Amino acid sequence: MMDKMIFGRFIPGDSFVHRLDPRSKLVFVFAFIIVVFLANNTPSYIALLVFTLLIILMSRIKMYFLINGLKPVLILMVFTFLLHIFFTKEGPLIFEWKFIHIHEEGLRQGIYISIRFLVLVFVTSILTLTTSPISITDGMEVLLNPLKKLKLPVHELALMMSISLRFIPTLMDETDKIMKAQMARGSDITTGTIKERIKAVVPLLVPLFVSAFKRAEDLAIAMEVRGYRGGEGRTRYRQLKWSIGDTIALLSIVVMTIVLVYLRS
Repeated sequence: MMDKMIFGRFIPGDSFVHRLDPRSKLVFVFAFIIVVFLANNTPSYIALLVFTLLIILMSRIKMYFLINGLKPVLILMVFTFLLHIFFTKEGPLIFEWKFIHIHEEGLRQGIYISIRFLVLVFVTSILTLTTSPISITDGMEVLLNPLKKLKLPVHELALMMSISLRFIPTLMDETDKIMKAQMARGSDITTGTIKERIKAVVPLLVPLFVSAFKRAEDLAIAMEVRGYRGGEGRTRYRQLKWSIGDTIALLSIVVMTIVLVYLRS
């Protein structure tokens, strides 16, 4: 399971994307999430796919690794695709069988939404795959610094998000171990009726939650023993440095925005 895990996982490297400042990568991803919704026709979605492919190539993350990591969200993508196919009744009818009626607009919207979901998962995954949790914390804290004037605990918020990302692969690894232990004891959650599968999941969830709370308690005790008292007066060992590459990265999202606006119908 861990070999196929991409969410919250960091893979060290020396690619162009790895060397970028975490602040520029965070701004890039947030901007990309907004820009994606500008696409509304075939040329614009093709441009999105090409842009995403270039990001993946510059990150030097293997494509098959990303595709394997998509398997946990593949069910959601398929469900969204089928939802648009069966419930969008616009455009010419292209397929009819008994109560199933598929219209051209439904098929088109299903493909478009699936592509949008795909590129969002890829780009957000590249952020965590090429940026260490501590760098994400530092970058997020710097970007949220203006909110300190509103008395918001910026450092604590950034730390919580970083810890959450860090513990995603840990909990997945723990889930894998518990599943194998349950299977060794004769439990099977892959066969049977839906009711039987739900019952089989309960012995998996209980030890997983117990383990998660135990890890959270151990982490809290470790931070307290080391004298952690929040962000007040803290300094950083690693200083963030903005380079020309970061400026180019943000300019690329501006260019992509212009291209999508031009291609919009």
